Amino acid sequence: MADKIKYVRARQVLDSRGNPTVETDVITESGFFGRGIVPSGASTGVHEAVELRDGDKLRYRGLGVLNAVRNVNEVIAPKLFGRDPCDVEFVDKIMLDLDGTPNKSKLGANSILSVSMAVARAGASSKGVPLYRFLAERNEYKLPRPMMNVINGGKHAGNGLSIQEFLLEPIEADSFADAVRMGAEVYHVLKEVLKDECGTTSTNVGDEGGYAPPMTNTREPLDAISKAIRKAGYDESSVRIGIDAASSSFFDRQNQKYKIDGRMLTAEELLDYYMSIVQEYNLNTMEDPFDEDSFEDFATITGKLGNRVMVIGDDLFVTNPDRIRKGLSVRAANAVLIKPNQIGSVSETMNAVQLCHTSGLSTVVSHRSGETEDVFISHLSTAVESAYIKAGAPARGERTSKYNELIRIEEQLGLGSALYD
Repeated sequence: MADKIKYVRARQVLDSRGNPTVETDVITESGFFGRGIVPSGASTGVHEAVELRDGDKLRYRGLGVLNAVRNVNEVIAPKLFGRDPCDVEFVDKIMLDLDGTPNKSKLGANSILSVSMAVARAGASSKGVPLYRFLAERNEYKLPRPMMNVINGGKHAGNGLSIQEFLLEPIEADSFADAVRMGAEVYHVLKEVLKDECGTTSTNVGDEGGYAPPMTNTREPLDAISKAIRKAGYDESSVRIGIDAASSSFFDRQNQKYKIDGRMLTAEELLDYYMSIVQEYNLNTMEDPFDEDSFEDFATITGKLGNRVMVIGDDLFVTNPDRIRKGLSVRAANAVLIKPNQIGSVSETMNAVQLCHTSGLSTVVSHRSGETEDVFISHLSTAVESAYIKAGAPARGERTSKYNELIRIEEQLGLGSALYD
């Protein structure tokens, strides 16, 4: 006989930036437990599902989530009692129907996702299986490779860099644990490089654990990372570099130009700029190179670079199947960033991933800048065999928790060299 949900309770807790977020506990009649804590982004796309905030300036500067918590405890919970926690899709449908809006603006994506994650965990617990196996039953699993944000710019730091993230990608590791080791070694050497070149303040870190040096030109961090890779004993074929431009943050909509490195560039000029740095630094991945609605510009750069670079859409797609289909129609990218809180439920996230994979698009499962100790995305990236997991630098507990959980999963599976190809 199927187990049933008997307890659902949400509360307001803190994320890694010290801002409130929603945490929900679910308990079944047999005593199985699940918990979900929702992260929050700083660089958010306008097409993301709505994160419900209170707006009360006297509490947490208006960022409180007590209304979202109340929606879980008073609106959602009564509708879930007696439901099967193993049927996450049905539970999600109940919540989506309760909300009734296209962007979850009534109940809040943070309310719905916290419950959805907690129900999935309770379901996994009731079945006696790890969360990744509950999400997707496979005979064999391939683990993602880590993408580590080691220099922060844009909205993640207070420096003058337009590009938001500069990433280390250990692509020739023999195991996930080995990839983490390689990334951590380069990360620590990078600290020494930045100290030598920019002084001690350059090793302050941004939201995602990456350094935030006083740099203003894109080539400065790329040069520093290249130097650190070599000094750590690697070459740029074994540890590659990626960028997340987050270009919507430096796009001037009025003039239809991009402000980068102190210059205003048209989309065509920015494309030429990207082509030059891909050539100079052998970039492996490039996320959000153009504005979040510039499908045609994405298609142009993918057409030119897609055979050698993973062009990833984040704000372009926001884990939304409708936007992913639109991108497919023009071949806007060859990879999609997957963030559960962009769409707002576990089942919708899984559906988005399935659409990507059946359509030949790679996926990168990602954290947010306002993260939590929750390791849900470690299991998600394993379940869906994502090409990469993007979880920040190999520093700060809310980032390393994801990498550490994948090391545990790898040990449990006994995978050895079975990383995503």
